[in-house]
Amino acid sequence: MNIIRKKNLKGFTLIELMIAVAILGIIASIAIPSYFEHVKRTARTEAITSLLDAANKQEQYFVDNREYTTSLSALGVAETTENNFYKLKATVNNNAGTFELEATPVSGPPLQDSECTKLIITDTGLKKSQGSADSNTCWGK
Repeated sequence: MNIIRKKNLKGFTLIELMIAVAILGIIASIAIPSYFEHVKRTARTEAITSLLDAANKQEQYFVDNREYTTSLSALGVAETTENNFYKLKATVNNNAGTFELEATPVSGPPLQDSECTKLIITDTGLKKSQGSADSNTCWGK
């Protein structure tokens, strides 16, 4: 009577390894696009925060000086957002009593964001955007 002894084998079989790789591939195919979408929305939030702050300070500047300014430094606002993803610009028409502030992507994840290529706020509080998405999507409404 031959008794076959099992050896104590350590490690993975090829099938077990292939199953693990397949599971990781499925998880990655779901997680990576979600992560990049989150990064884009976070960068937009940074631009929105800077624009709202600049618009508020532009109105305060108008109260103090009876005119708007194109100089962001006069408002105490940086020309780029905190992580330097967006550049801010002010356009003013003092004859009409209007201003427009815009944030344009200059680096990082927002450069790949074709949905919201520019964020804009006006003196009336109108929030606009340029790109393939509508303003409500870009401004997080």
